Amino acid sequence: MSDALNRLAAVVGEKHAIRDAAGMDGYMREWRQIWTGRSPLVLRPGSTEDVSRILAIANETRTPIVPQAGNTGLCGGQIPTDAGNEVVLSLERMTRILDVDAADNTITVEAGAVLKSVQEAADAVDRFFPLSLASEGSCRIGGNLSTNAGGLNVIAYGNTRDLCLGLEVVLADGRVWNGLKRLRKDNTGYDLRDLFIGAEGTLGVITAAVLKLFPKPRTVETAFIAVPSPQAAVDLLSLARELSGNRVVGFELIADIALQFAIRHAGVRHPLAEASPWYVLAELADPVPGAMMAIFESAMARGLVTDAALAQSDAQRSAFWAARELISESQKSEGGSIKHDVSVPVSKVPQFLAAADEAVSRFLPGSRFVSFGHLGDGNIHYNISQPVGMDKEAFLGMWNEVNDVVFEVVGRFNGSISAEHGIGRLKAYRMPEIKSAVELDMMRGLKRLLDPNNILNPGRVLPE
Repeated sequence: MSDALNRLAAVVGEKHAIRDAAGMDGYMREWRQIWTGRSPLVLRPGSTEDVSRILAIANETRTPIVPQAGNTGLCGGQIPTDAGNEVVLSLERMTRILDVDAADNTITVEAGAVLKSVQEAADAVDRFFPLSLASEGSCRIGGNLSTNAGGLNVIAYGNTRDLCLGLEVVLADGRVWNGLKRLRKDNTGYDLRDLFIGAEGTLGVITAAVLKLFPKPRTVETAFIAVPSPQAAVDLLSLARELSGNRVVGFELIADIALQFAIRHAGVRHPLAEASPWYVLAELADPVPGAMMAIFESAMARGLVTDAALAQSDAQRSAFWAARELISESQKSEGGSIKHDVSVPVSKVPQFLAAADEAVSRFLPGSRFVSFGHLGDGNIHYNISQPVGMDKEAFLGMWNEVNDVVFEVVGRFNGSISAEHGIGRLKAYRMPEIKSAVELDMMRGLKRLLDPNNILNPGRVLPE
């Protein structure tokens, strides 16, 4: 292995081949400190050619490779295992914006480009790139594509898969597929692009992408709304779509306990005068004039809304969104948190929440349900904070058992146990439970075809 490591390091040069423990530390753990690992080497290629040479050597020498972009993933897919034999391939140097075409509404970027920089490059030509995540200042496009990230604007623009026109991918044997097309229509056989989006680096390493841009909204209306129940929120969503001319671009459901955590631990101010069991953070882009007020009036008349505040400035709009985006961070101060990124049909969200709360309470009385997320696309972050006074490590030690309870309820509603965060190491062992034998056989067949020596992110997505 020593010879293989030296050959791999020679591709990028010693300056960009990290071998010392201190230098590698940031690549061996993610921000929540849940996933940690060991590696003999971190490689920081500067070009697609570098990645191609690295994978050719790795394939020849059977050296496992773990691709890593911004290291913001939540399922451990980007972190090496404790075995210490996996080489980390960081794309953090490959950050170039290769082309921005306002006429075609496209932007072509390297996979290491930070999401925020892509948004800013689009804005510079009066265009809008709608992917928006809490980690947008540090997550990178390669990781967004590899996990098919969702975010705040999925209801209007779709997941990352829907925002991608073309890819450049380095295959396991070092060959490069150049699929950087800007075409909106290309009906010439198998759609190879979609094989790699959401594959978490197990089929190839994405090195560049052509992404869709959109006209910038000229007006945005943002409201923080008190609702009596999740069912009222679902009904409000239908009403908002109808009365706004289908201009809803954000629709977040927030439980009161989630907002209270953000107020208590993150310095957030309550947007409304009084507390409510549930809230909706709604945003309209270029709505018909007076749409938000018409929504308020109609919803209040129907008993769907009890109070609301309409942002009067960019600062107030940012404050509303901060109340939503700081929830996860604020949970840390309440002890252990067992998190779930699940989805069910939008109409079934209220029933799912009620059934999951009842099932978990039966299993672990005193559990606190910090539910929030993208109601507009049925994606709920169903997070459970430890009972007050319970030992944190004892609570976290029940992670798998709590997951069993929650995922059983998800299954009842024909939902998904991973809506936007991927599978990674966290959920790979559950794939035989949630995929049919036919699905698993097709997935394993693709893996054998594209990575016959199993060097790309082994053990992620598909269990070994």
